[in-house]
Amino acid sequence: MEKVLIIVGDATETVDTLYPFYRLIEGGYQPVVAAPEKRRYQMVMHEVRPGWTITKEWEGYTINADVTFAEIKAEEYAGIFFSGGRAPEYIREDQDLLKVTKYFFEKNLPIASVCHGVEIPARADCVRGRRMATVPKCQFDLEVCGGIFVNEACVVDGNLVSGRTFHDHGHYMGAWMKLLDEERNRRQATT
Repeated sequence: MEKVLIIVGDATETVDTLYPFYRLIEGGYQPVVAAPEKRRYQMVMHEVRPGWTITKEWEGYTINADVTFAEIKAEEYAGIFFSGGRAPEYIREDQDLLKVTKYFFEKNLPIASVCHGVEIPARADCVRGRRMATVPKCQFDLEVCGGIFVNEACVVDGNLVSGRTFHDHGHYMGAWMKLLDEERNRRQATT
């Protein structure tokens, strides 16, 4: 069974994380949750409430990290998913995470990002010239690092698939799963 990384930290968005987690299982993959430390992480729910101009945050479920960023052997994984929430802002300086991120871009492996997840590949200098969707408040983070903001539910740029928020999961997840299936078939053909 091919393994796929899901990148999280404290305040990772609940739906952004659990939707791909269970979708990977459904697709016959082993989701592997990676974080700064091997422990239980508190996820949150993000939504702009009616009458509000900023995101409100509630506590969501928790999730256990299977591996630390430092323990990741990138060559063992078929793809990577950058979850949203506030976590990316805090974990994007982790040097092991940046090294892993660059590996997936350099090897042209299936990558997905939603919402604030863009902050990690942007910090890793991997978005230059790439078209991506993200939550509009992260448009600056993407563009200042050379990326191209596209305000659509599903943006596919080669091996990179992205959506704006959890509301887009049903639009972009299928495109990413298709890339993962192609990678799995490629790996099986070479073994």
